[in-house]
Amino acid sequence: MKTAALHNLGCKVNSFETEAMRELLVNAGYEIVDFHEKADVYVINTCTVTNIADRKSRQMISRARSLNPDAVVVAAGCYVQNEAHKPTEADILIGNDEKGRLIEAIEGLHKTGQSEAEAKPKAEAKPKAEAKPKATYIHDIIKDKSCESLVAATSGSRSRTFLKIEDGCDMYCTYCIIPFVRGRVRSVPEEEVEKTVRSLLQKDCPEIVLNGILLSAYGKDLKTDLLSLLTRLDDVMKKSGKNTRIRLGSMEMGYLTEDIIRKMAQLKTLCPHFHLSLQSGSDTVLKRMGRRYDTNDYKKTVEAIRKYFYKPSVTTDIICGFPGESEEEFEETLEFAKQIAFSGAHIFPYSRREGTKADKFPDQLTQAVKKERVRILNKVCQKTKEEYEASLLGEACRAVVEEEKTAGGCILYTGRTERYLEVLIEKEKAQTEGGVAQGILARDGENLILKQKS
Repeated sequence: MKTAALHNLGCKVNSFETEAMRELLVNAGYEIVDFHEKADVYVINTCTVTNIADRKSRQMISRARSLNPDAVVVAAGCYVQNEAHKPTEADILIGNDEKGRLIEAIEGLHKTGQSEAEAKPKAEAKPKAEAKPKATYIHDIIKDKSCESLVAATSGSRSRTFLKIEDGCDMYCTYCIIPFVRGRVRSVPEEEVEKTVRSLLQKDCPEIVLNGILLSAYGKDLKTDLLSLLTRLDDVMKKSGKNTRIRLGSMEMGYLTEDIIRKMAQLKTLCPHFHLSLQSGSDTVLKRMGRRYDTNDYKKTVEAIRKYFYKPSVTTDIICGFPGESEEEFEETLEFAKQIAFSGAHIFPYSRREGTKADKFPDQLTQAVKKERVRILNKVCQKTKEEYEASLLGEACRAVVEEEKTAGGCILYTGRTERYLEVLIEKEKAQTEGGVAQGILARDGENLILKQKS
């Protein structure tokens, strides 16, 4: 049996697409092995969100080539979409909205040793002859009007399913290259999403995570919206008699009005968890970032979520050290984070990205300053996270079982509750029908645990 290995870089949408490609390989008869093992095919789903991501993408392509010089090395995704003209050690390049052609590309290479793709890189883009790919599947994604339909695939834990329902972004934040490599907002039609969800319900999937590059813009191109889709799916799932739940991926400000939030709260299958990107708690920094809201808008949205949902989880992303971020502006972010009291936060230093407006902004901060600000903000958000967790102790919850873990000589499992809290679950409780364990939230030292109901 032929073997294949995959490596993912970047966002949750990339993670979904990597899993979708994994499923394509499995269905084509490949055995999936660890990326660091020798394999016949290596697939690297690349990222280009920062210069560092570009470098990591190149490194992983080279790593695959060194692991097996005779293997077929496939580079896919955002870095490939943006940098197809650069020399590469990959045999096949697959851009965004072409990942569904993975098997076709590999088989085409085996048969002919050359590209059978319809599209080519830009005429002026000429890689070095010694580093030229044998097959290229890339087109002008800005002209795309449809969202690539990939079969929904489960995560590595095989407990939750990530379903991409939207691709593309038209926000054009000053620090971000994504609109140029993902194209404009494109949505999977409601009926197609429903069809996929119905098939997942037949497989007793415990949780479906709806993902997109700009998820809150779902339906903008189809004269519908996210609430319409959620309402439709909620009705299908309730009628199915299954306990499957829906979780939303990362959301952007603007779409979530109080009326929409109120209606979302009436849906029985929607998890009370909102990952609402903030990026900065300073209005002046938000303006330089090109974000289309201010902290007052953000606060009102969070207040509405907490008004209509019972103890919802509100998580976020924050960038520290954006060009020109003063001590005063950073203090504003600190105070705002305390005020909002996030239940979780992904905090990272600003990283320059060539081709964006922010890359040319003056007053770029040092790595040392950015690193220290990340440390300080992490400490603040860790405190609010622990306070949120404490407010839920003793309450009943349902956790989707994930991975096996050994602790203190005992076999345990990790799981995620409706509010995306990670808990430890005893093996006996984890072996429940449908991959969902129920119990009371408690704390054992540093860990949250799921206790049997008394």
